[in-house]
Amino acid sequence: MAKAKAKTGAEYDESKIKTLSSLEHIRLRTGMYIGRLGDGSNPDDGIYVLLKEVIDNGIDEFIMGNGRQIDVLIKAEEPGSALVKVRDFGRGIPLGKLVECVSVINTGAKYNDDVFQFSVGLNGVGTKAVNALSSHFRVVTIRGGEFAEAVFERGVLKSQRKGKCAASMPAAARRDGTYVEFTPDAALFPGYEFNMEFVERRIQNYTYLNAGLTLTLNGTSYISKNGLYDLLTEETGDDILYPIGYHKDQHIEFSFTHTNNYGEEYFSFVNGQFTSDGGTHLSAFKEGFLKGIQAYFKKDYKSEDIREGTTAAVAVKIKSPVFESQTKNKLGNSDIRSWVVQAVREGTDDWLHKNPQAAKKLEQKIMSNEKLRTELNAVKKEAREAAKKISLKIPKLKDCKYHLEDGKNGEASTIFITEGDSAAGSMVTSRDVMTQAIFALRGKIENMFGKKPAAIYKNEELYNLMTALGIETTVEGLRYARIVIATDADFDGFHIRNLLLTFFLSYFEELVTTGRVFILETPLFRVRTKKETRYCYNEHERDAATAALGSASEVTRFKGLGEISPKEFGQFIGKDIRLVPVLINTLKAVPQVLSFYMGKNTPERREYIMKNLIEDAG
Repeated sequence: MAKAKAKTGAEYDESKIKTLSSLEHIRLRTGMYIGRLGDGSNPDDGIYVLLKEVIDNGIDEFIMGNGRQIDVLIKAEEPGSALVKVRDFGRGIPLGKLVECVSVINTGAKYNDDVFQFSVGLNGVGTKAVNALSSHFRVVTIRGGEFAEAVFERGVLKSQRKGKCAASMPAAARRDGTYVEFTPDAALFPGYEFNMEFVERRIQNYTYLNAGLTLTLNGTSYISKNGLYDLLTEETGDDILYPIGYHKDQHIEFSFTHTNNYGEEYFSFVNGQFTSDGGTHLSAFKEGFLKGIQAYFKKDYKSEDIREGTTAAVAVKIKSPVFESQTKNKLGNSDIRSWVVQAVREGTDDWLHKNPQAAKKLEQKIMSNEKLRTELNAVKKEAREAAKKISLKIPKLKDCKYHLEDGKNGEASTIFITEGDSAAGSMVTSRDVMTQAIFALRGKIENMFGKKPAAIYKNEELYNLMTALGIETTVEGLRYARIVIATDADFDGFHIRNLLLTFFLSYFEELVTTGRVFILETPLFRVRTKKETRYCYNEHERDAATAALGSASEVTRFKGLGEISPKEFGQFIGKDIRLVPVLINTLKAVPQVLSFYMGKNTPERREYIMKNLIEDAG
């Protein structure tokens, strides 16, 4: 009897071997090149990465002394359609290599230190990714009165031409440089929209990092004369204890000051790239800052007493940056530590010698921090002892397997902070036990606005929350990559959300500014027939679904998270999860916003609530 042939699936032979072009591979494995896709609601979404990659090329030209202006125009017709135009006035791409430079990976001049010494885009991928991920991509280079042009669709070359610039062209149009226009592919970024606040913030950062460079965005000009000094001035406003310290040399620039806020805040950059997760340059800066202050005062002050209340910005220029991913959020170069530490130590010490009055106020802040730390340590000890008597485990926490300290796997970890056992029950049943943890609040937490740090450690509910997050000792102990606030979409839910945001912004502001805190969006309505179910996140979606499914459809309004069954909830915290990042434009705005919403019940606030919330309810 003949043996049955083993069932191994499709035949595996030469016909199954495929070779993809550079740009085909980018479209197939998009995440490898730009991180996330998204729809533009998050500043890390892919459309902003595409914009950054094009602008970065103009920035690199400026760094090398070519061109002092970059023009950006974003024209959006409707969701899922936008035309982006970027014009720099650098040297322009060599005419004979234009097509290769925008379509062949590992092709470019940024491998040549003589041409680009301090570039962000050293891997030769950036503009190619923009080309591959755009439904329309056009690039024009102008050099010495001649031009070359290439037009692509989804990475496929459609046309190219060369020639001399017509004498009738405006003089500005004939200047050397590069022009790129592109439309992000709606098939990859469905329904995308550019949030202009995100774009403006990126443009402003570019100017702070490149003093003297003018960037225009839709006709509005941005320029900085004093670099990171201007950045810190904009971020802190008048809320500083002494004038901003500043130092700059060929390879490093930094600014610093102290405020009365709790925690510490840093803005770090490498070759013009904002590194939201820091890296070796930021760690070295903190070490050098500590040593510089210790050297000036000739005292062995503790790091935590110096850093509490610090707001600082640091930017380094290095020849071969090594980032942890294509999105370049964290620097990995270990070889830069020693010179960064030394430069920051000497720069800090020198500035303090030149500004003795500021140095005196800094010392007073350090001594105040010492006193606060001593008092707080006693309170923390009492809180730990009280917690031990209650339970060996953290009450109301359903933990997950992976945490940040687990490395790559931990980067997928999320903790949901929800209200009550009902909502928590649905989430616990439907969650991914490997990466998703649930912490259930017992109700509304105390309003901590304006209270000293000791108060949060005396509050049992908040202490349990801090312990669950791993930040009861230091924010660096955070156990999860994302903190997601999941409350009901009603007045009580909004109030709990505001109380939690007040807690984070008052005592752990860096969790918000580093992009760790999010709001979970869940559907408000379910519209269904016997054959189809649609979930709607607002009235507009509900009305559209009702119209599409007909008068026989049944409409359900979810009053709370607990009303959503575990089977349904799984899709809302699964791969289709909708998260809204909690963002703040500038640090100086935080105290005013918290005071208005969470401070004393002023007539202005009552009038605002009556006008807005009651109108919404109607």
